Amino acid sequence: MFKEILKDKFAGKALIILIVMYLCIACANFIAPYSKDFSDRNQAYAPPSPVYTMTENGQLSLPYTYNYVRVFEPKLYQNVYQLDRSEKHYLHLFVKGEQYKILGIIPCNIHLFGTDKGGRFYLLGTDINGRDVFSRLLFGGRISLTIGFLALFILFPIGLLYGGISGYFGGWVDIIMMRFAEAVMAIPSFYLLIILASILPANMTSIQRFTLIVVILALIGWAGFARVVRGMVLSIKNEEFVQSAETIGASKLRVIVKHILPQTTSYVIIAMTLSVPSYILSESGLSFLGLGIQQPDASWGNMLKEAQEYINILYRPWLLTPGLLIFIAVLCFNLIGDTVRDILDPKGKMR
Repeated sequence: MFKEILKDKFAGKALIILIVMYLCIACANFIAPYSKDFSDRNQAYAPPSPVYTMTENGQLSLPYTYNYVRVFEPKLYQNVYQLDRSEKHYLHLFVKGEQYKILGIIPCNIHLFGTDKGGRFYLLGTDINGRDVFSRLLFGGRISLTIGFLALFILFPIGLLYGGISGYFGGWVDIIMMRFAEAVMAIPSFYLLIILASILPANMTSIQRFTLIVVILALIGWAGFARVVRGMVLSIKNEEFVQSAETIGASKLRVIVKHILPQTTSYVIIAMTLSVPSYILSESGLSFLGLGIQQPDASWGNMLKEAQEYINILYRPWLLTPGLLIFIAVLCFNLIGDTVRDILDPKGKMR
């Protein structure tokens, strides 16, 4: 399957982009020039730092930048940023910076890039609190890009087993289980999350909120998946290999888990690749509305919330970067999901 995905012109590129994204968030502490808690209130809404490779005399130079100085512009009646050209700050690779721990154990203070002492380099500018947007994108991606997989680890086992039992036993067991699943599907998840957000204590940590979002989205979303699995099991349970297993005395649970559910693997893989984008969008939407990850912790959704003001869209377009990354990640997952569906669909391959 992996080779077939790479052969596809669009899915292969999408897979490479996703691999790069996940490598970046896995190494966020090393790649980010600043920590997730870094803040310089004097540099609020500072634009991206320019990089120069030529001196004033037109000669080649090592890459360097200038610090920003905030000054009041009386004509515009607002603060503006100007470059302090009195001192150059050279950019370097593998510089010493704020300390972090590799794998949460090994202390380290080496970052991929940065400036010399006293310099400030903002690759994608800063937000209202003077926090480096590029660094926060890396740390926020850890939440936005992993919430989908964590939800699937809860959703799919429940949906598989529930749908398998319902389809295999049939009769009144199937009727009762499917009516319950339909009742769960009727719960409006968006309004449920709003209600929970209003009654939960305000001092909950972002980790607790993150866990709650994952669990709620998974516990609501399993029902639709279980209905599809149930329909597949109804068509599989009368196959000869299932009857053979029952004849030799295999228990009903073993027949379901070992013989029937593995036949749904193709659909499960397709459903997983196509479900991850929806959870990424759900987390982003909830955080955008203030119901998900809360400041000062970062996610792409709550970072994008700052760009909803038209002034920021016009004059601070770097704040829209989280939205661009959400679009790219969702598009890549959808491209890969469509390609996986084509690969695992024999009829589609024949066409």
